[in-house]
Amino acid sequence: MANGRLSVAFRKLVQKNSARSFFGYSREIAQPLNRQPEWTTPEKAVCCIDSGNTVFLSGAAATPIVLADAMAKHGKNNNLKDIQVCHMHTEGPGTYCQPEYEGIFRSNSFFMAGNVRKAVAEGRADATPIFLQDIPKLFHNKIIKPDVAIVHVSPPDAHGFCSLGTSVDCVRAAMVHSKLIIAQVNKRMPRTFGDGIVHVSHFDYAVEVDVPLPTHGGAPPSPEETQIGKLIGQNLVVDGATLQLGIGSIPDAVLGQLGNYKDLGVHTEMFAEGVINLVEKGVITNNHKPIHRGKIVSSFLIGTQRTYDFINDNPMVLMKEVDYTNNTGIIKQHPKMTAVNSCIEVDITGQVCSDSIGTRMFSGFGGQVDFIRGAAEGIDGKGKPIIALQSINQKTKDSKIVPVLKPGAGVVTSRAHVHYVVTEHGIASLFGKTLRQRAHALIQVAHPDHRESLEKAAFDRLKTMPCP
Repeated sequence: MANGRLSVAFRKLVQKNSARSFFGYSREIAQPLNRQPEWTTPEKAVCCIDSGNTVFLSGAAATPIVLADAMAKHGKNNNLKDIQVCHMHTEGPGTYCQPEYEGIFRSNSFFMAGNVRKAVAEGRADATPIFLQDIPKLFHNKIIKPDVAIVHVSPPDAHGFCSLGTSVDCVRAAMVHSKLIIAQVNKRMPRTFGDGIVHVSHFDYAVEVDVPLPTHGGAPPSPEETQIGKLIGQNLVVDGATLQLGIGSIPDAVLGQLGNYKDLGVHTEMFAEGVINLVEKGVITNNHKPIHRGKIVSSFLIGTQRTYDFINDNPMVLMKEVDYTNNTGIIKQHPKMTAVNSCIEVDITGQVCSDSIGTRMFSGFGGQVDFIRGAAEGIDGKGKPIIALQSINQKTKDSKIVPVLKPGAGVVTSRAHVHYVVTEHGIASLFGKTLRQRAHALIQVAHPDHRESLEKAAFDRLKTMPCP
């Protein structure tokens, strides 16, 4: 473990001088650049993990699935116990969350994905409600103290520098405070510009793999989603706007309506393939952004292979830490900031549930409030905070605009945050409206089959009829 001890001592020195110098050229790290990790197999790399450890996993498209599976096998074969695995959204099977690993591993999600929902629902895993921009503080403030960080990077370049590629988000913060770092080094990981550069000398163990990244997207939007895209694209987006759009059918539908716009910009936590089309058409230029002019700024990605090819070695794309991309003070400086976010349900007063279905946890706070508030606070007064959702659940046909949220449902975005709610039936403008005016506006964009019952429920709740 000599290499490990050197790495720990060195990281402490760097943290004392300047944590951010850890990932770039500086006087503090000039001398140890010739240090090499132990290049080994997945099985041997994870042998440093022991009972009681806290392990951080990078996420989204950069989930180190090979090493995560090796970690699960290591824990089970060696009768380990009480290992906390903390992470944002991860891809892959989430082996360590399966029932047979209970007592060995306990997952702690800062934003949940499908691979951990069952474990959280059954009490075998945890979820931490937190704004995306605040996640790095968990490490910087030593609320979570990782013993091991497992990350996914590109191969080192001629100077020994690797890239965190598709996921910078909170990875830097976790790495700089970890005692040991294990790297899954994958030639298919794109090299990206921004905050994700780390020298190979900082890894204690490295494992070479050649595996494709997880992919999402590519399916065409439904007719309802296409209509939502038209309503937002034709009524709420203007030339020169800065966009925040995630991935999924509704963001794709919005992007699909913007082909005739001019000089759009992108400052977001993540983006998808629809952005590429607009770059190629000359629609997205980022020319009006006061910060990082000419650049698309994001923090993490999961998309199609075309998306990964687009960001690879592309100086137009900057991958930044999530406490920067999602900082409200940064967001509000962008012109005509237009933030589009989705949710699970909205009540007739405008309360937005995005992280749970009743008491059952589904995802997390993510960056919704970060960007909804950042757009609302836009210093040019032209920001547009938008919540977009289909009017009904396509499986159950239940209305997603409801008299009251389900018992136990979490309010992620408060009624005071919400300015626009968009369904396929129209745009409800809520800012400055009374409760009965809000109820009226929301009922008008609900599915026609549910409007009468919503009116009756609104009267029961508000003791007055909804009105414009």
